[in-house]
Amino acid sequence: MDVSDAAGTTARVAVAGGTGLLGRLVVEALRARGDEPVMLARSRAVDLTTGRGLDAALTGVEVVIDVSNVTTASRRTSERFFTAATQHLLAAAHRAGVRHLVTISIVGADTVDFGYYLGKRRQEELVAAGPVPWTVLRSTQFHELAGQLVDRGFGPVVLVPRMASRPVAAREVAEHLVMLAHGEPQGFAEPIAGPEDHDTVDLVRRVVAARGLRRLVVPLRVPGETGAAMAGGALVPRGDHVRGTLTFAEHLAGATR
Repeated sequence: MDVSDAAGTTARVAVAGGTGLLGRLVVEALRARGDEPVMLARSRAVDLTTGRGLDAALTGVEVVIDVSNVTTASRRTSERFFTAATQHLLAAAHRAGVRHLVTISIVGADTVDFGYYLGKRRQEELVAAGPVPWTVLRSTQFHELAGQLVDRGFGPVVLVPRMASRPVAAREVAEHLVMLAHGEPQGFAEPIAGPEDHDTVDLVRRVVAARGLRRLVVPLRVPGETGAAMAGGALVPRGDHVRGTLTFAEHLAGATR
């Protein structure tokens, strides 16, 4: 199945995490469709982790798209963030009469016991048990991850976990989230992935070369069963899924112009 859009009525849609990478793209996609986006972010006086500002921000909102995020590999940090943010968002959305909550998650979050994924797993559980009709879209890693790993590297070395991946364009994920938001709640939607299989280490090396950097890319095997699952394809969807069209080469060409 290819990524597609659908015409329909416009809506007032709140975007949790609307100032992040994916959130900005979701806001753009909403505006392009004629919707009225409402950004839920600390810069807009809304704090998901405490609930501050949520009730006022959700006034008149019909749909919420949750792409909020925390950058961490720690299970404790991830679970604490997603538990607090999701509980506050669900409660406020229920009070506001929101008819549909669409949440982004990760392919493999339900089976791979990596610290960050365990927080996303907790988020999925809360959404599924919550009072608001819901859809969860699991996505593979974004094309942008390779560049983010380069940016987070220290000095001349970039440590990259061994991961088999089928990366997808964040913009295509954003457009699909908006399409889902205008449909009926469906629980776990078909996951979304890119068009090609890659090793994340190779993608990072390509970014380093494209930027003309003198950096050593060092593969890092995550220990135990978690590392084996990540390297062995557990982060790639099995069976039916939505297929993005932008290749990593096309993404890289656009990012380095």
